[in-house]
Amino acid sequence: MIDNISWLAIYPEIVLVTMACVIALVDLGVNSPRRTGTYVLTMLTLAVVATLQAMYASSGNTFYGFGNMVVSDAMGNWLKCFATVAMMITLVYGRPYAADRDMLRGGEMFTLSMFALLGMFIMISGNNFLVIYLGLELLTLSSYALVALRRDNATATEAAMKYFVLGAMASGFLLYGLSMVYGATGSLDIGQVFKAVNSGQIKHQVLVFGLVFVVAGLAFKLGVVPFHMWIPDVYQGAPTAVTLMIGGAPKLAAFAITIRLLVDGLLPLAIDWQQMLAVLAIGSLLVGNLAAIAQTNLKRMLAYSTISQMGFVLLGLMSGVINGNVDATAVENAYSASMFYVVTYVLTTLAAFGVILLLAREGFESEEISDFAGLNQRSPLYAGVMAVCLFSMAGIPPLVGFYAKLSVLQALVASGQSLYIAMAVFAVIMSLIGAFYYLRVVKVMYFDAPLTASTVSAPVDVRVVLTINGALILGLGLLPGGLMTLCADAVVRALAT
Repeated sequence: MIDNISWLAIYPEIVLVTMACVIALVDLGVNSPRRTGTYVLTMLTLAVVATLQAMYASSGNTFYGFGNMVVSDAMGNWLKCFATVAMMITLVYGRPYAADRDMLRGGEMFTLSMFALLGMFIMISGNNFLVIYLGLELLTLSSYALVALRRDNATATEAAMKYFVLGAMASGFLLYGLSMVYGATGSLDIGQVFKAVNSGQIKHQVLVFGLVFVVAGLAFKLGVVPFHMWIPDVYQGAPTAVTLMIGGAPKLAAFAITIRLLVDGLLPLAIDWQQMLAVLAIGSLLVGNLAAIAQTNLKRMLAYSTISQMGFVLLGLMSGVINGNVDATAVENAYSASMFYVVTYVLTTLAAFGVILLLAREGFESEEISDFAGLNQRSPLYAGVMAVCLFSMAGIPPLVGFYAKLSVLQALVASGQSLYIAMAVFAVIMSLIGAFYYLRVVKVMYFDAPLTASTVSAPVDVRVVLTINGALILGLGLLPGGLMTLCADAVVRALAT
């Protein structure tokens, strides 16, 4: 018999899946090519779900349901709230773009988006290997379909095939690694796995063998070197609205399952997986920043930028445990810095792709850096928002990207380990190199002659949301304390259980 706590743990998920099915049925009677009715109903549903998650997170309560297979805690609920808001913003930015390219004719975009979000929710709430894997597959299968939504576009179809093949391989890595850990510990429950590993009675070699495959699967979902090969091709080939869906909210879910598996379940093996994350972080910072310099396609440049940004997230994750010793302060600083980084990165990515979607029009994608030439003369507001995003990604104060990088570097330096300090210095050098390709786009927007004299127009909702998005990037950079405290409190509450 399922108790009330079990239903309470997944109540927002129940609302989401129910309304996704209702919206799919209601859409059958919608004739508008822009799917206005479906869009409004979807946005109302997401607003309700985001409110529920915020209420759950604010309560600070942690409870388990369905035989400890799912967990509702502050960290998970805040991440789900942020993911829902990110999906709402993505749909606001992406709807005009999708309508101009006949991507809304069947209404699948809204339904698939909600099922992708449901997959993220399940990943974030999973306290069991199988639950996490089911959530991961729901997200990835929905993402494959979204990338291929423009059926008559060869580039999108090719990107979907690459994504599918490499995604299936990565899912196999993760599933094989989880099966090895299960075979060694005899449990699928993350809490029981922690107890079994912490007992010291299991062969270390068997656990590490499984751990390698688990980290490889997680690295693919985060998009870090050397499992980054899908990122540039999928980012460039997918419709830009779908690129934002892949590059935004799912990063929050990927961060959550990394915490659930490596920290909640395999923390006694921290010495082993921290070394793996260190190699992945160094490779991501190096390859991401150097490869981005050579790009002329803005979506592809932002793809390599994502790889380098995820390298910073890994730097935070690898600095929580020092020489196998778990220090509460170090854990709080490191993991909260990583959470803060990934949340602010998603916020910045939303605004950057929002400007790209805004400049795109029917028959013109506005993907090349040259397409932004003279944007300041055509629209100072949108050029300013894009400049704020690029400066933030580069880590230039007083924007939020600077504080995000600073908090990660502080966690590294505070460890007192010479290797970690050297990695912090390396990360700073890579950030200086990365600033070049961000500033190049700003130079094109402000100092190159515009290719067209036409002004940039956008629906009212897009203009309002994009302006608020850009203002948040600046505001959180000036006053980062509130969000940083929220992340620290959420991490402490989650790990305390």
